[in-house]
Amino acid sequence: MFSVLFKKSNRIWLFAFGVIIIVAAYWSVLASNRYVSEANIVLESPQLAMPSLDISSILNGGGSNGDMLLLRDYLLSVDMLKELDAAVDFREHYSNSDADLLTRLSNADAPMEELHEYFLKRVSVELDSYANILRVQVEAFSPEKAHEIATVLLAKGEAHMNLMGQRLAEEQVKFLEVQVEDLVGKFDAARQELLDYQNKNGLVSPTGTVESINAVVSGLEGQLSSLQARRKLLLSFQSVRSPEIIRIESEIKALSSQIDQEQARMATQSGAALNQLSSEYQTLELKAQFAQESYSSALSALQATRIEAARKLKQVSILQSPTLPEYPQRPQRLYNIAVFAVVTLFITLIINMLIMIVRDHRD
Repeated sequence: MFSVLFKKSNRIWLFAFGVIIIVAAYWSVLASNRYVSEANIVLESPQLAMPSLDISSILNGGGSNGDMLLLRDYLLSVDMLKELDAAVDFREHYSNSDADLLTRLSNADAPMEELHEYFLKRVSVELDSYANILRVQVEAFSPEKAHEIATVLLAKGEAHMNLMGQRLAEEQVKFLEVQVEDLVGKFDAARQELLDYQNKNGLVSPTGTVESINAVVSGLEGQLSSLQARRKLLLSFQSVRSPEIIRIESEIKALSSQIDQEQARMATQSGAALNQLSSEYQTLELKAQFAQESYSSALSALQATRIEAARKLKQVSILQSPTLPEYPQRPQRLYNIAVFAVVTLFITLIINMLIMIVRDHRD
């Protein structure tokens, strides 16, 4: 029984060493070289300012983490894969028969899902949230192809971010332009209605006319009060037929008549009461003023949105341009062999220990 278990243990160790030798041979000889092109990029926006805008919103124009994550997702998307396939023959390069079977794309006509899965193994885009930098790595079977794919990735990513921001801004600008056009029409109509009303009633400002008449009536009433007081004083020592009393009474009569005329003028103007005209005029004036303020606000918003549209144009600033690798960085042959050997030996040891435990229990 013991000899049987011992023989089984030896066979397991032999099998483990055999597997290690085969895997080591693959990593040492058969595994194809892969070259890695690296690039580091950030997103920046032009810093534009205008007096009516919130300064903080301008200062926050740099590429945010949200924009960086959007760019990262696009760089790893199926759409990007399709553009790469059209621009640099992605399928043809990675299904190259010169590469080993385990590394290359198994089928040049693989469906898009399988191709995208393979694409994610060869292209890495990681966000360094501390430095707000995207680190791009592209593996290929030649240094030139790795460099070419990384360059196309950056160019397509920048174009996509610009297009996305510009599309949103253009929609906003188009909406505001329609609103401004509508408001300028309303402002012109309100202003013309006010002018027609002034021409129709022959008054530039009924409110001003009412105030002017009130001032004249107040002045006349003051003079009338003074004359009435003087007449009372003179009557205390003069006859009612004295020349002085007759003259003052004539002046009082004239002032009273003038006050009646002014009050009648304020009450009626061109067939309508002047206070009614003033009320209607104020309503039209408020409508024209509101239309003007709405038009001015819409113009300011339109100008701000146009500047915002320019600010939203994202520029991919390259901190490190795509490198042209001089030696293959993948696969890491010694590292892979060592890790595989350690794991295999550890598993084999566990299996042997289990066998010994079973043997002890049987004994």
